[in-house]
Amino acid sequence: MRQVLLVGMAILSVGRLVAAEPLSLRTALELARQGAGEALAGRERAQAAAERVRQARGFQLPSVSLQEIFTRTDSPAEAFALKLNQERFSFADFMTSDPNRPDPLDTAITRVEATIPLFTGGELSGRIAQAELAAQAADRQARWAAEQAALAAGEAYVMVEQAREYVALLEKARETVAAHVALAEAYAEQGMLVRSELLRAQVELSRLDDLVTEARGRTRVAEANLAFRLGQAQGSQWELEPLPPPAAVTDTFEAWAAAADSRLDLLAARDLLSAGEREERVRKAAYLPKVGMVARADWVDDTLFGTHGSSTAIMAVASINLFAGGSDRAAVAAARHEARAGREDVKRFAEGVRLEVRQTYEEAVTARQRHATARQALAAAREAERITGERFRSGVVKMLDLLDVATARRESETRELVARAEAQLALMRLAVRAGRTADSVLPD
Repeated sequence: MRQVLLVGMAILSVGRLVAAEPLSLRTALELARQGAGEALAGRERAQAAAERVRQARGFQLPSVSLQEIFTRTDSPAEAFALKLNQERFSFADFMTSDPNRPDPLDTAITRVEATIPLFTGGELSGRIAQAELAAQAADRQARWAAEQAALAAGEAYVMVEQAREYVALLEKARETVAAHVALAEAYAEQGMLVRSELLRAQVELSRLDDLVTEARGRTRVAEANLAFRLGQAQGSQWELEPLPPPAAVTDTFEAWAAAADSRLDLLAARDLLSAGEREERVRKAAYLPKVGMVARADWVDDTLFGTHGSSTAIMAVASINLFAGGSDRAAVAAARHEARAGREDVKRFAEGVRLEVRQTYEEAVTARQRHATARQALAAAREAERITGERFRSGVVKMLDLLDVATARRESETRELVARAEAQLALMRLAVRAGRTADSVLPD
């Protein structure tokens, strides 16, 4: 029921996108969880693992088979027995014929046979438990893949916002420089400005034209990447809601690391380890007897699917492997060593997760600090540009000085934009690496 609701939400969201309503970051994350290729593949693998549980449980139930056997034989013993099974034996014919040289006999046997295992030494129950653990691991891996897809979509969303804002910054900077060029041309005509400064302003304007063209191309690539991450056609475009300001990293590293202990991929690895640890016990079932029951019904005639003769049989079968050349013992030992290796792998994996959280935590804290510094630098660059502009109009400074402070302001704006986007991305990465959802760090 939950999956149906989520899919419905995704469909409604797609409908809203077609209507060109603004796409929010939260909606983009949910769309990626439902429609991204890796998320869909993960859900299919989880479904396949669930079917393997049904397959394993099915071995506990009776298996029924239908056979149609046709034979033609002149073997004395077989011909005698098959004629009895056909219920066509005649003592008079037997006495007047040579039983050592019977005529070829045609026999068709329709056989229905049912078998059921009664005791397998724990092998079946062990395999079922392993399948259940593998299914649980596949479900967690599917949800982890969906969250990874959401994070990738969130990163693409932020990159589109960054690319579009960068284009807007460059276009605004170009307008400013174009105004400077126009003013320089007017001053040059009046003899108030040397031609070299005018040419320098024109070179700067041409350079900004190139930057705008390049930035627009990168924006189109970023938009295609966002569509790809959302599972949509790469030509799709959306109006995006403005990004919220990046939140502060409030929890301590230990709090984030404690949350990462229940990360989905780590829990899935522990499930698979538990399944592997059961392998030794399953392999030991080879030392114990196997007990089952077979029920059979035969219809025997001289034509296919005939029913002239019929018989039934019920058999209890017990078997035990007395000697297999040491292969069973080797399989048990191999399972034991594999389990030990798996425990070391999972232990190292858990330590790696903790290290990964530590790295992303430091990146998030650093990115937040860089954003604060970039905002201060941007405020200073804007004030420097204002003061230099006033001095230029007063004839105190040269055009080159005005271009320099305009370039410095543009670089400060770019730095603030990059720092703001990186702070948002670093916080989302930290949330996912710590086992939380990417949208858990977004403002309500």
